[in-house]
Amino acid sequence: MLTIHRVRGIREADGVRGNAVVVDGDRVRAVGTYEELAPELDPRARVREWDGHLTPGRFEPDAVDLLQAHYWPDPREADELGAEPLTGPALRGLDLTDTRWGHSARRGVQRLLAHGTTAVAGPFTHPAVRTAVERSPVRVLPAPRPGPLAPSAPADFAVFAEGTDAGTPGACLVTVIGGRLVFRRA
Repeated sequence: MLTIHRVRGIREADGVRGNAVVVDGDRVRAVGTYEELAPELDPRARVREWDGHLTPGRFEPDAVDLLQAHYWPDPREADELGAEPLTGPALRGLDLTDTRWGHSARRGVQRLLAHGTTAVAGPFTHPAVRTAVERSPVRVLPAPRPGPLAPSAPADFAVFAEGTDAGTPGACLVTVIGGRLVFRRA
């Protein structure tokens, strides 16, 4: 199914390019202005409108550390452990089974998605963490970052609200990986 994502603008390293991305399955079909792209689409194409700026997805080079050397507490543990990830002595004081590590990694991946991350660096050596990452939508890339938004490229991107300073991103509104909406701010 074709989907067109209409935004305030598209930001890439080489500047702003239009305000719409057409996604066909898991790939970008076209990038440009909504006015030039919409008439060429099937009238049944889904239109998603986001009040923000679209960018290629973030690449997290420190994902191994974030997921294997941090414990992301379950919300039910907040009274005892707090809501922020635990490291160092606090982490060493926990009795972490493989199951708990896997759950922690899934919560960590969700936090990454909520920040517009679509790809991470690996490899993950802890079996439970590796399994959690493999089952998640994030891509493990050897390259330093995802490529630009271009026809036939993977449909991996994020939409950010306008920040407090001109040109700086605010909160991530949406993360899309392989054409699938994997995070949407409530």
